[in-house]
Amino acid sequence: MVAMNVIRLLLVDDDPLVRAGLSFMLGGSEDIEIVGEAADGSEVAALVDRTRPDVVLMDIRMPEVDGLAATEELRSRKDAPEVVVLTTFHADEQVLRALRAGAAGFVLKDTPPTEIIAAVRRVAAGEPVLSPAVTRQLITQAASPEAYGGRRQTARERITALAEREREVAVAVGRGKSNAEIAQELFMSVATVKAHVSRILTKLDLNNRVQIALLAHDAGLLED
Repeated sequence: MVAMNVIRLLLVDDDPLVRAGLSFMLGGSEDIEIVGEAADGSEVAALVDRTRPDVVLMDIRMPEVDGLAATEELRSRKDAPEVVVLTTFHADEQVLRALRAGAAGFVLKDTPPTEIIAAVRRVAAGEPVLSPAVTRQLITQAASPEAYGGRRQTARERITALAEREREVAVAVGRGKSNAEIAQELFMSVATVKAHVSRILTKLDLNNRVQIALLAHDAGLLED
């Protein structure tokens, strides 16, 4: 019998009823183990050190240290756990900032249980929870023109580190293409696309495809 890979999950939410509901819902899955719970972002670092979760399900709004600050701290670490942000709003500047800090995506608190479970599994497998297309929608709704204008030049300077083919792949990722779609569009194998994505992440010091999409947007590469 092949051993099941169990996902170690840390829950972070200041509402004990929300934590209890999530624990009941997620703990019933054979491949998910709740290794700890926190009521505030200030507790997260120590709990992560002690419990070594694969994924952190993080509330964005908490009274002392919010989910944004906790996400930024976690994702700056070597071998950091993946972070999925919990929010009550689709379009939220804090959610966008959490994605820029390296969160793998977000889920709404009223998301059906099966979808939250699926999101945890996807993130544990190294996949983003939301498509770049959803990311772009979030940018449009939540990001101020002033903040965007200040990022464009920086993003364009960072993009210059990419070779032409890597830049083409980055644009395709930003447009919501899957690896298979990129391979077909750019006439390369899926393995080559994956290699390009890995190099883009390394060259630009990014965590995931969501951040590639955000950077491509900021650099103005998706406007053609």
